[in-house]
Amino acid sequence: MPVTSSDLYPVSRLAAVREATAKAGLDALLLTPGPDLRYVSGYEAKPLERLTCLVVPAAGEAFMMVPRLELPAAQASPASRLGLDFVAWDETDDPYAIAAGRLGKVAKVGLADRMWAMSSLRFRDALPDAEQVLAGSVLRELRMRKSAVEVAALREAGAAIDSVHRRVPEFLRAGRTEREVGRDIAEAILAAGHETVDFVIVAAGPNGASPHHDVSDRVIQAGEPVVVDIGGQFHSGYCSDSTRTYSVGEPPADFAEYYEVLRRAQEAACAAVRPGVSCESIDAAAREVIADAGYGDHFIHRTGHGIGIETHEEPYIVAGNGEPLEAGFAFSVEPGIYLPGRHG
Repeated sequence: MPVTSSDLYPVSRLAAVREATAKAGLDALLLTPGPDLRYVSGYEAKPLERLTCLVVPAAGEAFMMVPRLELPAAQASPASRLGLDFVAWDETDDPYAIAAGRLGKVAKVGLADRMWAMSSLRFRDALPDAEQVLAGSVLRELRMRKSAVEVAALREAGAAIDSVHRRVPEFLRAGRTEREVGRDIAEAILAAGHETVDFVIVAAGPNGASPHHDVSDRVIQAGEPVVVDIGGQFHSGYCSDSTRTYSVGEPPADFAEYYEVLRRAQEAACAAVRPGVSCESIDAAAREVIADAGYGDHFIHRTGHGIGIETHEEPYIVAGNGEPLEAGFAFSVEPGIYLPGRHG
């Protein structure tokens, strides 16, 4: 059964956030539009110069500052089920001062990780005695551990992007440009149930050696490998992200050789995944295979990243991250080999 917003954004989450805020020694979280606000409330607020902010005190009732013209949208969102007081402010009001007045004296507050500098500075003026830290220091522990419903939402998004990849061979032909192929893929991502297309990379031949290439007017040639990396936000709010490598006809022999190295590296990393092992050990499992084959200098990024309400979130599968994996962590395993000027 498809997951619903009431499943994904349960009323109990607000209480869990309040408890985590108190445990972290913060007096409140201040969550402006972005993934933190959506995770806690389910409200996908527009990022405007007018302040929208969910205020979650460690002790006391949460409330949401909303521009009056955005009040209907906020009340129609899943946030309406949380029993919040929606504080609508008018154009001549100072919403930062109103929020500070309702919050009272505080010593330490957590700001949404994606809060605009404009808003953080206005809150600094409104709460001059409060130390500002990142709300992510509180929310990361909750967001990393996906519930069964969140896992189901990720499976939906993953299945949808898989369905797009199944169509890529019909778009990917010699003589077409990367941009033309990318346009077809973007339309297919939306048709598969995504709300947004977050990225479409179509990297043919030497462009495949740039991990974050976009699309260009380069004409795809017969025999070229093509990296296709695509993803978006599914209607649930959870994200997809899948990279696959194609070949338009028979690929070069040297490419097929190191593609096999890469396949073995990914399999080794996946085989190493289990609760209790460190994030960096998964990175090491992939990196060892690639280094042993002589391509170590051409693996230029981490092995993976968490995925959920954001395409890139914690945990990061990278050297130096000794955090142990836990049940509920969701992350990618995507080692790479990139040979400049040739392919990747």
